Amino acid sequence: MNRDAFVATQPRYARRKFFDRVMTGVMGAAALVTVVPLLLILFYLVRNGVGAINLDLFLLDPSAPGRGGGGARSALVGSLIMVGTATVIGTPIAIGCGIFLAEFGRNRAGTVLRFLVDVLAGIPSITVGLFIYGLMVLPVRKFTALAGAAALAIILIPILARITEEMLLLVPRSLREAAYALGAPRWMTVLRIVLPTALPGIMTGLMLALSRIAGEAAPLMFTALGNQFLNTDLLHAMDALPLRIFYFATGPYESWHQQAWAMSLVLVAFILFLSLGVRALVGSKVTIRQ
Repeated sequence: MNRDAFVATQPRYARRKFFDRVMTGVMGAAALVTVVPLLLILFYLVRNGVGAINLDLFLLDPSAPGRGGGGARSALVGSLIMVGTATVIGTPIAIGCGIFLAEFGRNRAGTVLRFLVDVLAGIPSITVGLFIYGLMVLPVRKFTALAGAAALAIILIPILARITEEMLLLVPRSLREAAYALGAPRWMTVLRIVLPTALPGIMTGLMLALSRIAGEAAPLMFTALGNQFLNTDLLHAMDALPLRIFYFATGPYESWHQQAWAMSLVLVAFILFLSLGVRALVGSKVTIRQ
């Protein structure tokens, strides 16, 4: 390039460099704005809730209205049971649906199913709770934890199904073709090659789905109802952290408000540590496999 051509391109280069820096700054600011709400939420939870966290919160059931003390043992145990049951019910269905959409859904039936899954993901959680109320509560005239778990499973399924589909589609086509070349049938290729390769992304999707259902209170009001006493029977009413947080946060007592902040902090911390643990476990398995 001669000197005249270089001089002629300098303004254009400077302009492109300027716009590159501006857009980099805009994207950095957008990333910062995305993180700020999370930091503010954590700040408020820690400031208002850490003072009310003690052993009684984990070991005692809620006290009678107007009396201080008590804890959230029934809510903690109830949340673990119902979220765990919903995960057991919904995860196989969601992953199976995702496999079908990714591997066998490139046709009209897959398009229709994909649309219906997206619609299901957009249905308000309170509507899901009302549906399960009419399906499982009214016929037996009894609120149960099983109905609550069913409502949470319905919320979990579309989220995990779509994420599973996307993760499977990211697996290189060459892995499938190599398995076919070695004589592996399609079902074995999916289960033994494609699915393990996409496992880290699927587990991340599962954590997102668990984070969603772990904080749901509306569907549980119509199904599990709540129970201030410890209960582990799925066929009876059961307490949950979101329900207890709602009841205490809207109650008239200051001690309830403090415990609501503390339970909110515990719920967020549980989801955080669960996500970190699953990521570490999946990451170690991927490293060993490689």
